[in-house]
Formats: sequence, C-alpha cells, structure tokens
Amino acid sequence: MRAVRITKTGGPEVLAVTDVDTPKPAAGEILLRHEAIGLNFIDTYQRSGLYPIPLPSGLGTEAAGVVAAVGPGVTRFAVGERAAYVTRTLGAYAELSTVSANEAVKLPAGIDSRIAAAALLKGLTAEALLRRTHNVGPNDRVLIHAAAGGVGQIMVQWAKRLGAEVIATVGSEAKADQARKLGADHVILYRDADVAAAVMKITGGKGVTVAYDSVGKDTFEGTLGSLATRGLFVSYGNASGPPPPMLSSQFARGSFFFTRPSVYHYIATPEELDTSAAALFDVIGTGVVSVEVGQTYPLEDVRLAHEAMASRTTLGASLLIP
Repeated sequence: MRAVRITKTGGPEVLAVTDVDTPKPAAGEILLRHEAIGLNFIDTYQRSGLYPIPLPSGLGTEAAGVVAAVGPGVTRFAVGERAAYVTRTLGAYAELSTVSANEAVKLPAGIDSRIAAAALLKGLTAEALLRRTHNVGPNDRVLIHAAAGGVGQIMVQWAKRLGAEVIATVGSEAKADQARKLGADHVILYRDADVAAAVMKITGGKGVTVAYDSVGKDTFEGTLGSLATRGLFVSYGNASGPPPPMLSSQFARGSFFFTRPSVYHYIATPEELDTSAAALFDVIGTGVVSVEVGQTYPLEDVRLAHEAMASRTTLGASLLIP
C-alpha cells in the first residue's frame, strides 16, 4: 500500500510517499481502508519537530472508510462497516491503517466519509471545548480565534446554537465574510486590529466569559486582554508558534483562569468517545453544524497540502484522498 513517511523533521519537503506492507490487525484492532484522511495543524507540528516524535514515522491521526479486517477479540465492529477514528498513533496518511477498535466510531448512514474525516477530530475538539472545558450557554460571550478554520467553523456554529454571543477573529476579509455566514455576531481582523480593545468596545468594557485561542504567539496578549473578570483563557493550539511564558505583570491584571486542554483527555474511554461523537454527528445530521471541506489533495500531493496549511490560507477542512 502507499503511505507517507518521514525520516527527519523539517519542512514539507521531508514528506515522502512510499510503498509499505499492508498491516494486519492485532488483537483488539481493526484494519480500515481509508476513503478520506483528515489533515490537522498538529500534523505540521509533528513534521517540523515542534512536537517531537520517534523517527522514522508516519503522520496523521484521523481517517474514515470501511473496515477491511478485524483482529481477535473485536466485537465493536464487523468487516464492511463504515467507521472513522481519532488516535494518538501516527500513520493515517496511508491507504489503510490499523487502529484500536476502542478509538474508532461507527458512522451513521447520513454521515459521508469525507465529512467524517473532515470533522471528527475538529468536531470532538469543539464538543469538548464548548460543552466540557466550559459549558457554553446563553449568558456567555465567547471569543473564537481562527474562526474560518476547521475547528473554528464548527465552534462558531455550535456556540451560536448553545445561545452564546460569538466574537470571531480571522486573518482576512474573505475569512471575515465566512465567519459572518457561519453566524458570528462580531468579527475582528486580528492582524489589523487591537483585539483586546475591539473586544472591550463590543462588550462595553466587560470582556468575554471564555476565549478559545488556537493561534498562540500572535494572539496571546490580545486574548488575555479580552477576558472578563474570572474569565477563562482556553489555549488549544500554536498555529503562529507557542505562546510566550506568563509573567507576573500579566497576573496583575486580575482574576482569570487558564487551561491547556487536549481532546484525547476528553475521549479517553470508548464511552466518552461514543458520547462525544454522538453529539457531533447529531449537530451535523440536523444541520446545526455545516462542515466545509475546503481543500482536497491526492495522497501524492501531501507536500502541497502541508504548504497550504502552513500558509494559513485554507478555508474550512482539508483532506487527503488515497
């Protein structure tokens, strides 16, 4: 089968498509023939070395397709069923992969494999952030950075359904239009504006209950300055680089909470995974959340896909198609 491998960290040029043996599922595993593979920003962190991984290695942590084989002891899936997975084990950039049956979910009839691969990790992340990191409701004002990105698009729509007032930040006018179409109440171009000042103007000086920041270094100060008293700063990504260390001068601004969640800690058991996925598939299936697949690339064009993600010019989710 064809699969992407890296032997050293670096830019997109280190990605190589090669022929490897098709794996066989061990006890408790399934073999999934991929129909679509999700691309996520964390993939670029692992490729570049920002998040160290053992080498040589595959890349990718989510995909959707059809179960081609099951290992001993698997009762959660049968051959021929449609499934999708999110896992910490790298290797989804391939035609097939093995994965623990406990890390995969069955796909409802109305959820296309491309939508599942585009939405699963991003949607489970959104579910955890909006419903469990902070239980967003009608009394909340929320700040969502990178609102036109894969996670951001889902979060804007879902937060609106939960009744929140949504302040979105984006990097361009085109993305601002997209955020408005998704339902954002206010949109800020974070490269051109003082985000904290804009948020305080929008909120009458009160700030936001919770701020979701996946950008990191470039937005850190603006996010911190946008919080209400006892507001929650949720840092869950580093698209522009790692955020700076917190200083005592920042603590002096007043009472606030800071958290650095990982989605895997919110789907640590099959029961948690199934519950989170069911909530996601429900909002997709009922039309509350529309998932945009903005870009698709053949597996052989994986370098182009990473270049596009790194440029932060993509809209919506990106997929590899084996």
